Amino acid sequence: MVQVYFHCSNTEGTLIDRYGAAVANLTEARDRAAQIMNSMIQTPGAEDWRDWVIHVSDDAGEEIFDLPFTAMLGKPH
Repeated sequence: MVQVYFHCSNTEGTLIDRYGAAVANLTEARDRAAQIMNSMIQTPGAEDWRDWVIHVSDDAGEEIFDLPFTAMLGKPH
């Protein structure tokens, strides 16, 4: 298991994940990132999530991958 962190950012700032999650592999990390994105998107409010990105990093702070919220939302027409 590896501890990874899911930081979310847009052009206005970054939400830092201070706790992270233990994952067994990249597939599990990507699935967890998708769960976090879905949770944020489903939160009531006026936030436009299309310019947000989730950055998945290891415990040394090295980015493993990033995933734009548009991967879940799609792009506007």
